[in-house]
Amino acid sequence: MTNTTTKYIFVTGGVSSSLGKGIIAASLAKLLQAQGYRATIQKLDPYINIDPGTLNPYEHGECYVTDDGAETDLDLGHYERFLNVPTSQANNVTTGRIYQSVIDKERRGEFLGKTVQVIPHITDEIKHRVQILGKSGDFDIVITEIGGTVGDIESLPYIEAVRQLKWEMGNENALVIHLTLIPYLSAAGELKTKPTQHSVKTLMESGVQADILVCRTEHELSDGIRTKLARFCNVKREAVIQSIDASTIYDVPNLMLEEGLDKVVLQQLNLESHTPDLTLWNTFVTKHKNPKSEVVIGLIGKYVELQDSYKSILESFIHAGAANEVKVKVESIHSEYLTPDTVASKIAHLDAVLVAPGFGERGVEGKIEAIRYVREHQIPFFGICLGMQMAIIEFSRNVLGLKKANSFEMDESTPDPVIAIMEAQKKVTKKGGTMRLGAWKCDLLENSQVAAIYNNTSIMERHRHRYEFNNDYKVQIENAGMKATGFNPETGLVEIIEISSHPWFVGVQYHPEYKSTVANPHPLFLAFIKAALKYKTNK
Repeated sequence: MTNTTTKYIFVTGGVSSSLGKGIIAASLAKLLQAQGYRATIQKLDPYINIDPGTLNPYEHGECYVTDDGAETDLDLGHYERFLNVPTSQANNVTTGRIYQSVIDKERRGEFLGKTVQVIPHITDEIKHRVQILGKSGDFDIVITEIGGTVGDIESLPYIEAVRQLKWEMGNENALVIHLTLIPYLSAAGELKTKPTQHSVKTLMESGVQADILVCRTEHELSDGIRTKLARFCNVKREAVIQSIDASTIYDVPNLMLEEGLDKVVLQQLNLESHTPDLTLWNTFVTKHKNPKSEVVIGLIGKYVELQDSYKSILESFIHAGAANEVKVKVESIHSEYLTPDTVASKIAHLDAVLVAPGFGERGVEGKIEAIRYVREHQIPFFGICLGMQMAIIEFSRNVLGLKKANSFEMDESTPDPVIAIMEAQKKVTKKGGTMRLGAWKCDLLENSQVAAIYNNTSIMERHRHRYEFNNDYKVQIENAGMKATGFNPETGLVEIIEISSHPWFVGVQYHPEYKSTVANPHPLFLAFIKAALKYKTNK
């Protein structure tokens, strides 16, 4: 048996996708962390893309970026928001990355001429990746979420790797939580356990016995149903955990605590169980659920039909809203449908506007029109990445009179490319993993609005872009009233712009939403919500 001090928990899914494995994993990790255990979470994604960086947000939701520049699954955002601990490249592994690594080894001759196969070579690589965080010595417990649904062809190598790891590590060092669905058939008026029985059976056919069942349900599970599930799925009665639909994901840690998920896990791993200290967490939840006022913020983007595309921004609103004891009501506005004729009807009633990040030409003119309206009508504005770039274009066109000002991304023939491609990006031809990524330093001008917001003049923020403010236009733009107040000290890249004559007009080239957590709401979002509340009060 493998000698190990780190304990491993594997979370698999059955019956249906989108049951919330990431939230369950993050909630369990929160409960373990609140008892003094050093816990982390990693995600194994069974798709063949190297990372989600080139995936359409409609296909996969938001691409989350870590400090070390990894483009990862949006579940890593949940992990960081719940645990307040940064993740890294090691926390997200895809089938594409696994196969790429194995093929590279084969090309280097590391397999000594052997036939390279799924077993043992692919499964060995998966096992190696699973244990990187555990072997670092930084964690007591590593939770591994396996993407997809049990029975999917693409998940089979991962399930086999889990089978081998459980056998090698022993039952006290590794366990499997199976998240499943208990559907309610309204015609029969009954909850049905059969899909879960089949899902567990499918898992067992791969040699893996679930140790704990977490059952997503719209209705309370009776004692009879729990006993039936335990008997037919070969788990202990106390290991059948109900996960009933919650009004907010931030309720889930408390719901799992009530169900005793942490106790069952720690007992099976032969670890001591204590009462988790959730004081700070519950202070946040209480404030979130009991706001003293409300603001309405327009989120302007081109993926607004799918909320997962802007998941980190929406969660940042929740964190900052709770801290300000304000309910943030978000109105999603599709930028493609904003025109000079419609913009007033869509925006005039709002307390603030955030123009979201994105790529490509679709919808940018609508974003520019929205920014013109909020600038002229003194409505608080926050632009992130492309949102900042659109603010610079709008200002150049409507204040400087450069009517054809544009981004080189949108129009390579523009006479005034106020947004230009970064020098380091000019020779880049491959799309995946080639942008400016990860955490970069930014120096803030003293006496600027952002320096006061951060209460600092040096910050680190995460990036994901190819284009930048064109410094050839800096003097002209600043003389007209839009100031550059944040810079990368090495490259001179403008990171932040603001208009001091406006109540709150800030654009940032980086992605502050990636660093907002329950414990530490991002200062820019805190200030933005405060500005929205002030604007509403003074209307």
